[in-house]
Amino acid sequence: MGRLDKLTLPAMLQSSFRNFAGNQSLVFAGEEQRTYAQLEQEVKRVAVLLKLAGVAKNDKVAILSANMPNWGISYFAINVIGAIVVPILPDFHQNEIQNILDHAEVKTIFVSESLRHKISSAPDLTVLAIENFSVLSGDDQIMLPDSAPDFEFEHVDESDVASIIYTSGTTGKSKGVMLTHKNIVWTAQQGSLIQPIAESDRFLSLLPLSHTFENTLVLILPIMFGASVHYLKKPPTPAVLLPALELVRPTIMLIVPLIIEKIYKSKILPGINKSFLTRNLYKVAPFRVLLHRIAGKKLYKTFGGQLKFFGIGGAKLDDTVERFLMEAKFPLAIGYGMTEASPLLAGAGVGKTRFLSTGPAMPGVELRIANANPQTGEGEIQAKGENIMKGYYKEPQLTREAFTDDGWLKTGDLGRFDKDQKLYIKGRIKNMIVGASGENIYPEEIESVINRMEYVLESLVIQQKGRLVALVHLNMEELERRYKDLKSEAVQYVNERAEEILNEIQRKVNEQVNKFSQIQRVVLQPVPFEKTPTQKIKRFLYY
Repeated sequence: MGRLDKLTLPAMLQSSFRNFAGNQSLVFAGEEQRTYAQLEQEVKRVAVLLKLAGVAKNDKVAILSANMPNWGISYFAINVIGAIVVPILPDFHQNEIQNILDHAEVKTIFVSESLRHKISSAPDLTVLAIENFSVLSGDDQIMLPDSAPDFEFEHVDESDVASIIYTSGTTGKSKGVMLTHKNIVWTAQQGSLIQPIAESDRFLSLLPLSHTFENTLVLILPIMFGASVHYLKKPPTPAVLLPALELVRPTIMLIVPLIIEKIYKSKILPGINKSFLTRNLYKVAPFRVLLHRIAGKKLYKTFGGQLKFFGIGGAKLDDTVERFLMEAKFPLAIGYGMTEASPLLAGAGVGKTRFLSTGPAMPGVELRIANANPQTGEGEIQAKGENIMKGYYKEPQLTREAFTDDGWLKTGDLGRFDKDQKLYIKGRIKNMIVGASGENIYPEEIESVINRMEYVLESLVIQQKGRLVALVHLNMEELERRYKDLKSEAVQYVNERAEEILNEIQRKVNEQVNKFSQIQRVVLQPVPFEKTPTQKIKRFLYY
């Protein structure tokens, strides 16, 4: 496909429907077929349904649903009548959802059956079942038409708002990010410069489509280039994911770090540690690389054996896991971005990654480091480009605060460039802790050291009464497996050992960090930390 003359979602869809009519489009893994020609007809039928429900250009229509082909159909139907999509994250609390519906003045919503209970009944809200597009509340005379031969796409401008995405970040307050048609389509188009997309590519969608990371890169991008997207009917537990990987044999996947970190800590590492020989050989670099290469080949086969792009973004990847993927010759790609940037700001494609770096700025995006520390080169990452949001909906003051006087988006992230202009992220400015003597302490750096420790699944470093405290969530299953010979006494023994393990973690970590970053106390976090949709810990809950 050539580059689009007009960067709007209706223009992109018309181009794809014309060029890829016979290709497979949006489907459940291993189930029904849906060509682009069929997708076009379904989008048009749902667009007519919306018009019958009284939705007009610039009206807001929400989607609250698990991932499925009909999510994309609903999204595109809203776009082609010139209305604005309000994607809502399924994990949002009922109160948050109601606040979003009120704030965005939503009058129509697509909802999946499993999330229907989160919608409060309101006389002026039309609720449509996303599974079959029937009317759940509102005018029950409205029905999905059998066909829509006379439907014509609405004219929209590149600068028109296509989507308002309410973020649920690690700091608590949701804001409605207004992304224009150009923001979204341009970002998808530029993303193809990092990884070209072929019509034969098969994407497996795992992250919520209501998040801009998945929305732009695993819905808009594949549809733009005639590829297919495959969905799971249930959450991606191993029992659901493994058969799907075998069926779909994806060529492209985008995930957040937590997924691969869990696989590494539950499958790869125990396999290496189970024998005395491999456990000790693993400490010697050349043997570690060899063991990683062997484990990587098995993992590649588990993922279907056809992967050419394994993109990781949304949060920082654990150093140890990143080294494993690189040494295993896995088709690793790293990206960095934020909702306000539709979302991509930087990225390194397969074979171009550099350890601990998120890669260079995405083609067409300008990045700069503001107020850089003369010694370290670190400062706030700021961005400019066609992907940067229009602003926060109904929040002019917050919008002004998000930009510098000369028009650069303030990301709130600390970073630096190396001599090749590859970007390295230090952490969030808001997370930075100021030490007793004014030193800048980056909790993410300490956490990455803790997370490398045996038995640690995840950690969070906070400041309490002037002291650095680490909350640590241990892999109790692995501990119990290690001491399974004790049978019924295993759990009791593991619990007794927890304090000893935490003390050992503290000692080992403090040997590896500078003096002012040393932790004074390690506390057991008995349950997993609460997380955002991209699996970043909601830090504000634990301060």
